[in-house]
Amino acid sequence: MYIVKRILFSFLILLVVASQAAFAQRKDKPNILFILVDDWGWTDLTANGSKYYETPNIDRLRNEGMWFSQAYSVGPNCAPSRASLMTGKYTPRHGIYTVGNADRGESVERKLIPIENNTVLNPSFVTVAEELKNAGYRTGLIGKWQLGGKGKGADAHAQGFDHVIGGTGGTSAYFYPYNKDGKASPHEDITSGQEGEYITDRLTDEALKFLDGNRENPFFLYLSYFAVHTPIEAKADIIQKYKGKKGDPYHNNPVYAAMIESADQGIGRVLKQLDALKLTENTLVVFFSDNGGMGAVTAQHPLRGSKGMLYEGGVRVPLIVKWPGKTKAGSHTDSPVIGVDFYPTLLEVANIQKPLNAEVDGQSFVPLLLQKPAAQRDIFWHFPAYLEAYKGDKRNKDAFRTRPTSTIRSGDFKLHQFYEDGRIELYNIRADIGETKDLAKSNPAKAKELKDKLEAWKQKTNAPVPTKLNPEYAPGTAVKSSGAKAANTEE
Repeated sequence: MYIVKRILFSFLILLVVASQAAFAQRKDKPNILFILVDDWGWTDLTANGSKYYETPNIDRLRNEGMWFSQAYSVGPNCAPSRASLMTGKYTPRHGIYTVGNADRGESVERKLIPIENNTVLNPSFVTVAEELKNAGYRTGLIGKWQLGGKGKGADAHAQGFDHVIGGTGGTSAYFYPYNKDGKASPHEDITSGQEGEYITDRLTDEALKFLDGNRENPFFLYLSYFAVHTPIEAKADIIQKYKGKKGDPYHNNPVYAAMIESADQGIGRVLKQLDALKLTENTLVVFFSDNGGMGAVTAQHPLRGSKGMLYEGGVRVPLIVKWPGKTKAGSHTDSPVIGVDFYPTLLEVANIQKPLNAEVDGQSFVPLLLQKPAAQRDIFWHFPAYLEAYKGDKRNKDAFRTRPTSTIRSGDFKLHQFYEDGRIELYNIRADIGETKDLAKSNPAKAKELKDKLEAWKQKTNAPVPTKLNPEYAPGTAVKSSGAKAANTEE
């Protein structure tokens, strides 16, 4: 009996040691929950000024984490932002500048022949999901992918995700079967559902299942909601609530507001699940948007412009990061960060000392999360393509088609370089957040400094610039609609 007790005691000791080792390993590799929303503008949440939209759960996350007041997406629309987030590289490196073709809109309105656009993320790129998977993380994508489908070697599975629900470029309907033609659901592993089921709720349900099934090992969950991208569809009861609420000139669409509320509810459920599973204290949470708000339904006053533009309204986006024990609750920083920074930041958070790919354009902002200063640097955008103008956009004076442009943010200054006519615009973002006063002529020295930096960056990244004239260009020519989709419906 004594020997049996000694064996049992030794076995228990081994279990405790193994449990402690496993716990220590998990602490060394915190879980990562990355919540990416689609077309969610900088002011489209209560905590950043909206009196119409209601986002109590996101507001709570902001109060518990760090708010980045000057966070930027790499592109003014979906695909380039997501490609750069996954690779840590600027758009000239991967060649994804927009969704679909680069020559959008009427040919007679395009002065230049744009650079051809890649629609698939080259499988040769090492994604942040592959990095984390290689380091022992369980990786999951739930929702939108946008970077390549099956048969091209670039779907989410091929790019590092163990578990995929959705994995498509978008949804044509928000209610089951999530297909405007009434056909079967196009989303991976969503093959059944109830009539009236809302896709934001369904993705949240799938996220809860993922969390429950991966509570014992480090995980990277990329919860990529389709909301609040078109089609603008929401649940009737929530729409009715906002129909009875007074809006303002910038936020007043009850269906869009209802979409925001449903997404906020879903985020609240996911955060509550972390609490229930006792994972909160060892989980870094990110809330981020892939680009600015869609100009036809919302506006980002005092920012200029909207989705599809390189003005602040198109690329300045909400970012909240909560890292328990690291970030100070309710803190904020006005240091500029951009989407390529997530790759090195998440690798540092995960304590990955020898990444599969160390050559990235981004800079880790872990020092900011720890209340320390980060090295100053310039950030860039490159868009050698065309987007159509928004249809029915009465909120933005800049509701024109986006033309080939490159942009640099250096310190407090931001310079836009337009390729059709060689024009440049210069703004002091700190003094003029709305980009209303062009300083290019009154401050030529600063304009030259930034233009020189931009040219050097383009050379470094081999950024292609459109130079060939379009023989069909005929400014001022009235044309009938070709049926091309507007930028707000096709990214």
